[in-house]
Amino acid sequence: MLALLVVVGSLAVSVLAAAPSDAHGFSSVVYVDAAKSAGDTVRTTLELEYDLLVVSVAENEKAPKFYKDGMAVFQTGHEPSALNAHADEVVSYATKRFAVSAGGKPCVPERSRAIGVTYREQLPYAALTLDWHCPPASAHEFRSQLFPDGEGYVQGTVTILKYALDGQSGSASLTADATTFSTEQPAFVRFGQFFLLGAEHLLFGIDHILFLLALIVGSRRLRDIVLAATSFTVAHSVTFILAALGLVTVPAAIVEPAIAMSIAVVAIWYLWRVWRERNDPLARIARQTKTGLDTADWARLAVVFLFGLLHGLGFASALGIDEPLSWSLLGSLLVFNVGIEAVQLSIILLVFPLLLLLRRQVPKAGMLAGVVVAAGVSVMGLIWFVQRVSGTA
Repeated sequence: MLALLVVVGSLAVSVLAAAPSDAHGFSSVVYVDAAKSAGDTVRTTLELEYDLLVVSVAENEKAPKFYKDGMAVFQTGHEPSALNAHADEVVSYATKRFAVSAGGKPCVPERSRAIGVTYREQLPYAALTLDWHCPPASAHEFRSQLFPDGEGYVQGTVTILKYALDGQSGSASLTADATTFSTEQPAFVRFGQFFLLGAEHLLFGIDHILFLLALIVGSRRLRDIVLAATSFTVAHSVTFILAALGLVTVPAAIVEPAIAMSIAVVAIWYLWRVWRERNDPLARIARQTKTGLDTADWARLAVVFLFGLLHGLGFASALGIDEPLSWSLLGSLLVFNVGIEAVQLSIILLVFPLLLLLRRQVPKAGMLAGVVVAAGVSVMGLIWFVQRVSGTA
């Protein structure tokens, strides 16, 4: 039984030991639109996080003046002036880390217009349009290693590629582990990348893991965790799809603190119920209705559903797609969501049976494990909330 307690607590300890800044799995997303232009020319528009681009170009292209000029106009609306004054350095940095080839032969890049600025979640992104002059071919390949881990500024950059080439269209994700994509790539491989992307986001998204742990320790029966997980899944799936398709937009400055608070609230809810029933463990049974759920149970499900809506916005922000609906995009989004659910279900199947067995065999140890985990989760949630509200996270 002691071993079971250690297993239940170790997962909580491992995530609580993580830094708040690591609450999400990757810290930057690059967006690429690729389409056929005149003849065999492929036109790509790269959207790169402005301040990160300035720092990376200044360091790697030995352009300290760009850092000075670029940061001087950051979030002033005059970012294009600095970008175009240092366009050669920007293009050099981008084309060393992003490339297009046709039939295995490299295409030659050429900047086709002035560098502009777009906005995502109220943050400026540099919009770099390149024309790639390619040899005739029936398939095109893309390689992206923009903002790699080795530069030391961000970790786990993902490039979301939207393409309309070679008689087909779709979306693909390029990561540090899968840096290339070909239009000849089978659909199941492309969807597999989105599955892994979703799985990794939940697995390494510490705030979502803590929320799930709070649901697990707050569930006393199999039905409790099934209902809670279902409520959470339905809710986050709805807002995830709507936000990813650009139909719902909520600023990250609201979503991120709210997610942190959701973690604390669900954990504190369990601690409050333990305290309320400390002298009368049969009180809860007496309050149950014909459905086996009392008023507090229904209220908990409503709260979980509400917070699930917020977490869905967080998932969509991590994926970084806000394009109009298409069947290929919808397929990618659904596969990404399936990856999230696969990890969520795996954690439940790993932790809840152990916790349930511990509660039945050694009730006091089971209650202690739940209280310790919930207390730690609530504290971390409150810390993240304060940090995200204050802008220090």
